[in-house]
Amino acid sequence: MCGIVGYIGDKDACKVIVEGLKRLEYRGYDSAGIALLREKHIDVTKTPGKVSKLEKMVSGLRPAKIGIGHTRWATHGEPNTVNAHPHTDCSGNIAIIHNGIIENHSSLKTKLTSLGHTFKSQTDTEVLAHLIEEFYSRTENLEMAVRLALKDVNGTFGIVVLSAAEPDVLVAARRGSPLLIGLGDSENLIASDASALIRHTRDVIYMHDNEIAVITRTNVSLKNLDDEAVEREAEHLTFDLEQIEKGGFAHFMLKEINEQPETVLNAFRGRLIDDEGVSKMGGLREVEEKIVNARRFVILACGTSWHAALVGKYILEQYAQIPVEVDYASEFRYRNPVLVEGDVVWAISQSGETLDTLAALREARQRGVPVYGIVNVVGSTIARETDAGVYIHAGPEIGVASTKAFTSQLAVLNLINLLVARRRKTITAEQGKEIVEEMHRLPGKIRQILDNTAQIEAIAEEFKESRNFLYLGRGVNFPVALEGALKLKEISYIHAEGYPAAEMKHGPIALIDENMPAVFIALRDSTYDKILSNIQEVRARKGNVIVIANEADGRLKELAEHIIEIPETLEILSPILSVIPLQLLSYYMAVKRGCNVDQPRNLAKSVTVE
Repeated sequence: MCGIVGYIGDKDACKVIVEGLKRLEYRGYDSAGIALLREKHIDVTKTPGKVSKLEKMVSGLRPAKIGIGHTRWATHGEPNTVNAHPHTDCSGNIAIIHNGIIENHSSLKTKLTSLGHTFKSQTDTEVLAHLIEEFYSRTENLEMAVRLALKDVNGTFGIVVLSAAEPDVLVAARRGSPLLIGLGDSENLIASDASALIRHTRDVIYMHDNEIAVITRTNVSLKNLDDEAVEREAEHLTFDLEQIEKGGFAHFMLKEINEQPETVLNAFRGRLIDDEGVSKMGGLREVEEKIVNARRFVILACGTSWHAALVGKYILEQYAQIPVEVDYASEFRYRNPVLVEGDVVWAISQSGETLDTLAALREARQRGVPVYGIVNVVGSTIARETDAGVYIHAGPEIGVASTKAFTSQLAVLNLINLLVARRRKTITAEQGKEIVEEMHRLPGKIRQILDNTAQIEAIAEEFKESRNFLYLGRGVNFPVALEGALKLKEISYIHAEGYPAAEMKHGPIALIDENMPAVFIALRDSTYDKILSNIQEVRARKGNVIVIANEADGRLKELAEHIIEIPETLEILSPILSVIPLQLLSYYMAVKRGCNVDQPRNLAKSVTVE
C-alpha cells in the first residue's frame, strides 16, 4: 500500500527521502509528507496529492541528516493534509509513518483520550504516535516505548518512528507490512520497497513479522517484540536502477507491456529440458514428489493473479489431469475450507506481500498441508513463509495495473503443468517436446504483436467515449476475458465485465445494443465454432464486435467490425498472447481519455491491508 522511506546519515535527508518517495508513489498517491529532525526539533511538511507537490514545498529547506517520509493510500480518513503522514504526538516530539491497519484503534483512542491525549486526524496511525508517547513518558527510551506500545496493538503495521529526544536513531517495526533496511557507508535507510534504496545501496536486511529495528548511522540491531536479539545476514539486490526507470516510454505500464518478450523468456530460462520435453525448477526440487503425487491443487490469489490461477486450472486439469480449485485468497479463511492429506496449496502474488494471500496461506499451513509460492519479488514475505516455490523473474513491476507479471505467472504455471504432466505420464515425451518448442517461440510471437499496435490504438480512439464493455471468451481464454475487463476498469474507469461467452445468453445479452462494444477472444482452438455462434448472437442485436483472432482467419471477416490478429500457438499457451492486445487496448483507451495510467485513482500496487 503506502510508501515508506527513512534515512539517517551524512547526506541531505530531505533529498534522499523525496527521491525514494517518487519511486514508491505507485504504492499510494493520495497524499505525501516528510518529517525532518534538526537541532532536537521535528519539522513536518505534508500535503494531499502527489509527491511532486511535496517536493516543491520542501525545496530550499535547510539540510537535515535524519528524517522519515510517506506517500499514502488512504484507509482511515479522507486524503487531506491533516490525515497525511507523518503523524505526531501531543508534544510534536515523536513522529511516525505507518503502513497497515490498527484494528483496535478506536478503543485505544478512547483510552488515550481519557489520559489527556488530543487527536487531530481521523487516522488509525495517529493513535500509535500517542500510544508511543504514553509509554515514552514512563520509560524515556524510544525502542522500549515502541515495543511496549505495539504489544497493545491488534492489526498490521510497518512503522518508522523518529524522536526529537533521541536525534541519532530511527526505530522501525513490522507485522504484516513489508520493510527492509538498506545498509550503507556511515548511513542507513529503511523503506517499504527496494526500489527506494537501490540508488544508495544493494545490501539489505528484510525485516520479518513481529520484529523491531534500531537504526543509527553506523549500526542496525534487530530484536523481536519480546526483546530477544535476532541475527540475520544481509541480502544483495540484483536488479538494476534502469529496470525501474521508464526507459523512454511514456508510462511504466507501456514499458512493462513491451518488456514481455524478455520477461516471458526469463520465466522459462534454464527451466526447459528440450530433448526430454519436461521442465525443472530448482525451487521445487525438494518437494517435487509431493507435487506430482498430490490428490488436488488449491490455488490462492487475488486480482490479476487470480485470473492467472484460473488459466492454471484449465491447463493443469486438461494435461496433468489433477483436480484444481481456485480460491479468492480474501475469502478462503472465512469459509472453513476443507483441506485433507494429499492436497497441495499454491499461493500466487506478484509482490509477495498481498495480505489476503498471506493470511490464506497461513491458514492452509495451520491445517497441515504444504504451501508453495509463485511470486515475483525475491525475499518477500510469501516467498519466505511458503514451504518452497518458484520466482517468476519478471523484474520490478511499477505500473499499478499488472501486465508483465501476469504473463510471467502464466509461463510458470505452464512450467508446473509440464513437470507434473510428464511425471504423471498424462502426456507423452513427444507432446512435452511440442510444448517446449512452442514455449521457445513465444517471445518472438509477443514481439510480433507489439510491433503492430496501430490498429489497437485506432480502436481505442473510436471507442474511448464508450461507457460499458463486454469481454467474452471460452475455455482457457475465459480468464483472459476477465483480465481484459479488469485492465479497462483499472486505468480507464470504463465499466467492463468479463464472461464465458456461452453465459451471455443467461443474462448479459440483454445489454447488447449499438452502443455496447463486445470484445471476443476467438482463436482457432477447441471452442472456435462455439464462439463464432456467440459472435453472431451479438451481431444480430447490432452490437459492435472487436475480435482477437489468429492470423488469416477469413471466417471472422464477415462477423466483426474490428479484428486484431495474433500469431497461432498451442491452446494452453494462447493466453500469453491473447492478453497482450487487451493490455494495449486498455492502455490506449486510458491515454486517450486523459487518465493517469500508472497511478489510477483509488488503487495501489500492492494490497498490504485487508
